[in-house]
Amino acid sequence: MSTPTASVIFTTYNSTEWLARTLDGFAAQTRHDFEVIVADDGSERETRDLLEQRRDSLPFDLQHVWQPDEGFRKCRILNKALLAARADYFIVTDGDCIARADFVDTHLRMRKPGHYLSGGYFKLPMSTSKAVTPELIADQTVFDKRWLREHGVKAPWHKLLKVTATDSQARWANRLTPATPTWNGNNASTWTRHALEVRGFDERMGYGGQDVEFGYRLVNAGVRPIMIRYSTVALHLDHARGYKNAEGIAYNRRIRAHTKRSGITRTEHGLRDEDIPELSGTTC
Repeated sequence: MSTPTASVIFTTYNSTEWLARTLDGFAAQTRHDFEVIVADDGSERETRDLLEQRRDSLPFDLQHVWQPDEGFRKCRILNKALLAARADYFIVTDGDCIARADFVDTHLRMRKPGHYLSGGYFKLPMSTSKAVTPELIADQTVFDKRWLREHGVKAPWHKLLKVTATDSQARWANRLTPATPTWNGNNASTWTRHALEVRGFDERMGYGGQDVEFGYRLVNAGVRPIMIRYSTVALHLDHARGYKNAEGIAYNRRIRAHTKRSGITRTEHGLRDEDIPELSGTTC
């Protein structure tokens, strides 16, 4: 088995309908020299069955990394997926996102040593999400402005630019956007060794900005962000968030603030040195 050019990692939890659409998006990529690692935060058997049913028909290598259901533990399963990654570069998205056909290629073309790429997503309303089919993903109709308008998307033109921008428009929009480039779990990438050097994701953190904290440690370690939110397109399928709570979000905010203020590069609540012996004793 050849080494993949990139490891695409995304999490899932008992959401096979949206997981299938995410897989459809990667099946439609312009290149398939990557692997997909489904980081499964405790789904029941239905998710495993879906992946096994589709494995042989997918044009890329597929890994399924699972852990028991003990509540929202996205950071823990992401760390397990990082240890399973076979490529020296990894891309993250979510198991409820549809990547445009040039998504992987754009990440690989725009990568730079010592940097990470900061993308974003375009959120679809539920009515539009339900209208998406495998066929519409395969022929990329779901990224067409007219189709989106006809199926319930009412966003103003400048918001829709995250889907419709030409290459030249995307370059300018990436420069001019007031948004700060951060590590966004729906669309970001960097070199695998950087993630291991900062010891992965902080497993104390539940839902709410946990990905951003990881990015802060990358920056503290000298890994600089590059804004690509208008260059890499991902559509976010709508869903409920039963795991969201104000107390957890406030707790995460305190951790992020400490990370940014203190300049720490490694978390003591992520991957352990013994998990990655080739990096034991190194400094960031």
